[in-house]
Amino acid sequence: MRYHSRPPHLLPRRAPAAAVAVLMLGALALPAGQAERPSAQRTPVFRSGRDLVVVNVVVRDKSGAPVRGLTRDDFAVFEDNRPQTIESFDLEELDAVTGRLEIADSLLAAAARPAPGAARAPAGEAAKAAEVPAPLPSRPVADLRDRRLMVLFFDLSAMEPDQLARAVQSGRDYVTARLSPADLIGVVTLGASLEVAQDFTSDRALLLAALDQISPVEGPGFAATAAADAESAADTGNAFTADDTEFGIFSTDRRLDALRSLADVLAGVEQKKSVIYFSGGMTRQGMDNQAAMRSVIDRAVRANMSIYAADTRGLQALPAGGEASQASARGSGAFSGQSMRGAFESLSSSQDSLATLAEDTGGRAFFDANEFGEVYDQVVKDTTAYYLLGYTSTNPASDGRYRRIRVALRRPGYKLEHRSGYYAPRDFSHSGRDDREQQLQEHLLSDLSPTDLPVHGLAGYFRLKPNRYFVPMSFIVPGSQVQFSRASDRERATLDVLGVIRDPQQRIVGWIRDTVRLTVAAAEDVRRKNVQYDTSFELPPGRYAVKLVIRENQLGTVGSFETPLVVPDIERQRLKVSSVVLASQRHPAPAKKGVTNPLLRDGQLLTANVARVVTAAQPLYFFFEVYDPAKPGADAPGAVPDARPGPPPATGQPAGPRAPQTGAGAAAPLDAARVLASVACYRGSQRALQTPLVTFDRLNAADRGAVAVQIEIDPGQLPPGPYTCQVNIVDDAAGTFAFPRMPLYVRR
Repeated sequence: MRYHSRPPHLLPRRAPAAAVAVLMLGALALPAGQAERPSAQRTPVFRSGRDLVVVNVVVRDKSGAPVRGLTRDDFAVFEDNRPQTIESFDLEELDAVTGRLEIADSLLAAAARPAPGAARAPAGEAAKAAEVPAPLPSRPVADLRDRRLMVLFFDLSAMEPDQLARAVQSGRDYVTARLSPADLIGVVTLGASLEVAQDFTSDRALLLAALDQISPVEGPGFAATAAADAESAADTGNAFTADDTEFGIFSTDRRLDALRSLADVLAGVEQKKSVIYFSGGMTRQGMDNQAAMRSVIDRAVRANMSIYAADTRGLQALPAGGEASQASARGSGAFSGQSMRGAFESLSSSQDSLATLAEDTGGRAFFDANEFGEVYDQVVKDTTAYYLLGYTSTNPASDGRYRRIRVALRRPGYKLEHRSGYYAPRDFSHSGRDDREQQLQEHLLSDLSPTDLPVHGLAGYFRLKPNRYFVPMSFIVPGSQVQFSRASDRERATLDVLGVIRDPQQRIVGWIRDTVRLTVAAAEDVRRKNVQYDTSFELPPGRYAVKLVIRENQLGTVGSFETPLVVPDIERQRLKVSSVVLASQRHPAPAKKGVTNPLLRDGQLLTANVARVVTAAQPLYFFFEVYDPAKPGADAPGAVPDARPGPPPATGQPAGPRAPQTGAGAAAPLDAARVLASVACYRGSQRALQTPLVTFDRLNAADRGAVAVQIEIDPGQLPPGPYTCQVNIVDDAAGTFAFPRMPLYVRR
């Protein structure tokens, strides 16, 4: 799919844009908790928001038993060695729960929706996936107090069948023998897509049924990969060794996206969530996945979600010649020790990623174990009794830096366990390149599009071939909304543009990614105009959906534009006419090799007027093309229908009672045609302007079999105000016609 873009233009706009009110959906806000441990009859409450930092603290005595009975005054919290004020406090005692809790609401269902960057399940697998109930309205946070929230996350994309079987069996063992009244367990799998096998429940039968549905042989097999090495790669007999590094990056990113999606769904619950992540390792290539890893850790910490990573590969021998299931290594790596060194480095790298996920979220990673009972032991130990401390950071900077947390106890002789820190919120001025790119992609994939920056767009269509159309697109942003910064004697601004075109099957057929750089002498001139971005695509006839996201990079304001796009199949019409482009500017532009642009004629490129607002001093052009006009006879005089205002006749109706004549004279030239055109502007029912009739006797765009028509009018002849402009198009030889209309506003 080809697309073409042009530099932005500064166009006059009709009026200053009105301020846009944006509804900010924040977290649930509740009053801060009061003093010590609430009584059994009183429900603890927390204030939740972007600035509230929640820390789970486990206090143990010398024997390792959890310590209860402490108060808020017994704790001191420090962030980067600065004391903080504890605003919320509670003790969660899960071993004191005697009754089970059955919840009707669906907490995990939203996690099954595809996250940005996550792959979609093939049609066959999607049909087999268990149906996920639609999420119901969220319940009060206090409903889950004194409950152990545990998610069994089986990464089918990174486990061999025997590894998955052991992981599933460990879940069965816990549910069968150790399920307590305080437990609420959910089951999630990641294969071709993120699926919820069972939402949170304490029902043993439902959990066992969900675990039984996980098949060790139906995973898609997105195994961990590594960069190819000719000296140590397995000798499979192929002529070369494929480098699957890029695939490994994609596979790792989609797994991190799944964990991030899970954290976002569980963020509304204050209590600690423990995710047991069963995986056969997670390999990262250098710094490629650093932004995704940091994002997952940040979301998990903010959601109070701890990850307990279990390496399902267990204890590995790593024999020098490779495992029996692999081909022998080629080259000299097996004799020089290079292959062994690479094997150890690969194993260490895949385990380091799991360890980072676990330790930075307050969990723990488990390696070199063929049984996973110790994982459940640690989760139970960490959640039997713990304190929930909340504070608002005294550091107001939104710089995205890592802040270290230290919790001290004013009573000696006890050991404290808590997470080591968190990432601060990051505003746009502190965001890096990867973060900014990810922000654009998330907005592009979001169902709720940002509208802080007003964006308007317009598209057209011109036939290039019988089944191929040139589709120009123009988007404008009010210049008053673009922030400039001064550099020497000039003012500069940049706009990032990201867009996508999808067909009815949601397949991507066109893509836009561009950075627009504006440099002007005075920003005041731009604020009275529109900044316009032009691009184009070549598409077949059909229906499409267009979405574009634009961000100005001074304050980070983002806007979006969504619209359906219909490219008609004009071959089925008796009068084949393109869309009509209303333009108020044209400028010299070179022709691009291999690109046919109907708007570029005689070295002059027409710029579409998206707002359809002109001043009296500007020129105004109406441009369109008529394809495959009928070939007239040598003496056919033709006929012109009445083009007075009123309901226009349907395209393709006869122009009058007289049919076109063919005559008996000499044969007409091959490029002969008889196309008539004019423009009339109406204000209400009164005609305010009528251009002379223009006649075309030849094809002037023979490569497209078209008559290209450009009619210029003088807006100065029209008093200021709104108008309806009607373009009268007649194929006189065929007796067919059309009357497309469009609005126009003339300013002083």
